Amino acid sequence: MDLADIFSLQGTLFLLMLIGALLKRIGLISEEGKRCLSNLIIYVILPCTIFKSCFVSMPENFLRIGSLLLLSGSLIEVLSLVLNQFLYRSYGEEQAKVMKYGTLVPNSGFLGTPIAEGIYHSQGVLYSAIFLIPVRIFMWSFGNSYFLAAAGTSRKKLIIKVITHPALIAVFLSLVAMIFHIPIPMMLRRGVMVMASCNSALAMFVVGTILADVNILTIVNRHSLYLCFVRLVLLPGLTLLLGRFLGLNGTALGVSVLMIGMPVGATTSIFPAIYGGDVVLGTQCVVLSTLLSMLAIPLWIAIL
Repeated sequence: MDLADIFSLQGTLFLLMLIGALLKRIGLISEEGKRCLSNLIIYVILPCTIFKSCFVSMPENFLRIGSLLLLSGSLIEVLSLVLNQFLYRSYGEEQAKVMKYGTLVPNSGFLGTPIAEGIYHSQGVLYSAIFLIPVRIFMWSFGNSYFLAAAGTSRKKLIIKVITHPALIAVFLSLVAMIFHIPIPMMLRRGVMVMASCNSALAMFVVGTILADVNILTIVNRHSLYLCFVRLVLLPGLTLLLGRFLGLNGTALGVSVLMIGMPVGATTSIFPAIYGGDVVLGTQCVVLSTLLSMLAIPLWIAIL
């Protein structure tokens, strides 16, 4: 995959956002429709996107590299949790949970995996699927808890909601299927693949419907720029140092840095719309980080 292909992928994100904004402006997607689409993505389509990672076969000599990838992904997410305790102390509750979630969750599914495949081929897909296992676990547990806790959910109910969330269940099911080489019936496999293929368009449509209500001139501000620096510069830099310390190199190191160096995940603007939060700030961060990633991702590829 060359730079033109990378720019094309990122341009596709903006095109889908603009289509969503247009559909909202002309009334084809109402507020109720936006909420329905958001719930469909969170509870059905994203779990399918996660589960399809188990369709990638693991080579016999993968144990060592796979273990290091899991360890690297887990450590960088723990580090992100630690940073969240210090980076956003001056923010109000509504803004802080958006910033914390954006720090924890990259847009690795739609943008990261195709780039990894284009650069590192089938090995890149496999390594990204393994590296993203702990990232997704943290996303759907700690990341989800930022919004559920702020919504007034009790600790007991919070734990139950997190561990029974369809996306987190999909993470564990895909992990079990990969480890034990459980065969997936072709009908189920195709059904999951078809539903997962809807993720990119629908997620960006929803972001676009939110963008339709945001003043485009306010996207660049000190808050969105701050999160973009953390997401696109600080975290992938730390991942590079951590990977070298653990002994990762070549494809494994490149995939781990690229997965963490993706722009802010689209759910950063979708979750506030469902559970409450600063929807405007979430959308600003998603749009601006995606735009700036058109510069940051090629730079990281050059460094790697």
